[in-house]
Amino acid sequence: MGLTEFDVSVLFDPLNIVAILVGSLAGMFFGAIPGVGAMVVLVLFLPISFLLPPLPAVLLLLAVYQSSEYGGSISSIILGIPGSPSNVATILDGHPMAQSGMPGKALGYSLWASTIGGLVGGLALLFLAVPIAAFAMTLSYPEYFLLGMLGILAVAVISSHDLIRSIISAILGLMVGTVGMDLITGDPRFTGGQMELYSGFTLVAIILGMFAFSEVITMIRDKGSRPAPDTLTVKTEVPFAELRTTAKATTGGSVIGSLIGIFPGTGSGTASWFGYSLAKKLSRNPDRFGKGSPEGIAGAESANNSSVGGSLLPLLTLGVPGSPAIAIVMGAFLMHGIVPGPNIFAEEPTLTYGILFGFLLTSVAMFFSGKLVTPIFSRVLKIPSEMLIPAVLLISIVGVYAANTSSFELWVALTVGVIAYFMRNLGFSLPAFVLAFVLSGIIEENFRRALLVSGGDLTIFVTRPFSLVLVLIIVGLVSLGIWGKARGTRREKILAEVQGTDEQKSKA
Repeated sequence: MGLTEFDVSVLFDPLNIVAILVGSLAGMFFGAIPGVGAMVVLVLFLPISFLLPPLPAVLLLLAVYQSSEYGGSISSIILGIPGSPSNVATILDGHPMAQSGMPGKALGYSLWASTIGGLVGGLALLFLAVPIAAFAMTLSYPEYFLLGMLGILAVAVISSHDLIRSIISAILGLMVGTVGMDLITGDPRFTGGQMELYSGFTLVAIILGMFAFSEVITMIRDKGSRPAPDTLTVKTEVPFAELRTTAKATTGGSVIGSLIGIFPGTGSGTASWFGYSLAKKLSRNPDRFGKGSPEGIAGAESANNSSVGGSLLPLLTLGVPGSPAIAIVMGAFLMHGIVPGPNIFAEEPTLTYGILFGFLLTSVAMFFSGKLVTPIFSRVLKIPSEMLIPAVLLISIVGVYAANTSSFELWVALTVGVIAYFMRNLGFSLPAFVLAFVLSGIIEENFRRALLVSGGDLTIFVTRPFSLVLVLIIVGLVSLGIWGKARGTRREKILAEVQGTDEQKSKA
């Protein structure tokens, strides 16, 4: 059976439609809760999928995954607290737009971009499954190390206002990521004898500490400066003329997100940063980024949703899950006695093509579900500060504690929150720190394994074709950052001289 021979009417079985709709609403709701994220929601719904036939079971989980990626942008935009690591980049422009009195419009941009990204990821899944996944499997340790470094540099160089502080933030993130058991030898590192640190700092504690707890401190400090409720635009409608201005960012984010999602272990968090960085590079108004740019929202959100489709590619074609979340989806296959891999297209054609086409329906369902519930979320900023601050703090505490049911994690998150508050005020980059922390495992493990394989020969990073391409891109990014900083310094110097001359003339 091929694409043209599949009976699409199979997808419109009532059970399939109900599974997609329930998954979309649930993923959106739980994804909007800080600290929950796609992984937790998928784990909650995995037992339910065992009660369903294979196709609606997989579509239920995919709808949950897809919608939770958008749901995470809701708390990122409204509260400045990421629902999951994949929504951290959305904060940079989504939250400033919400604070400027347009939370509804910011969510509207996010919904459109997420939907288009999901559709592009679905089309990539549909037409490029076999060739692209086969290419991804030719990559090895050097390429994954360089991809991780490229992700960090893209944030530090392109998406930051202060290159030096962003690089320092990234280095600190990499250092924090080394705490715990050594990935190769199994020896404890930098734990101070604390048993809770043997597995390292948890991502939930770092993320919520960095953004939620520090945001609570900032909200307490600035509670008198929030926009008045009657000035807030809660409508999520975005005029087509305004939506067109994000076309390049959405297209670029969708394409790069689909490609990044294919590489196992990279995930939607990395994809969103690549999408955001590319959007800034393509923009005619890069100076607006970080101040509420719709293109920043579109680039990040289109990329993290399109990566969902990309991460399915290696699972269906090679039996290798492209992300931890997709590994949970793989569990649904196995529990139904189906083994994903090259033979699944021949052995289970109805199921396989049902998933390929059904994935497109999950994006459509996410859009209409978002239209239904997003206006409700956009009214959160109308809640008085006296009620909103305790609610945010309570949600953050529950999110941290629920991750590992450990009070130690709460102290970690609180400590990180205080440090992050001062980092914010000193101009350091919280996103660069978090992304470096997320990628630290990938970077360190693949770097060390590459050296083990090559016997310590560093030329392994430039003798392989694709790794050489990545090295050249990294060198280009660093050169771009240095050139941009030098140009900015020269511009500031000229501006200072002009202002000095004007002052002298006015005194005369």
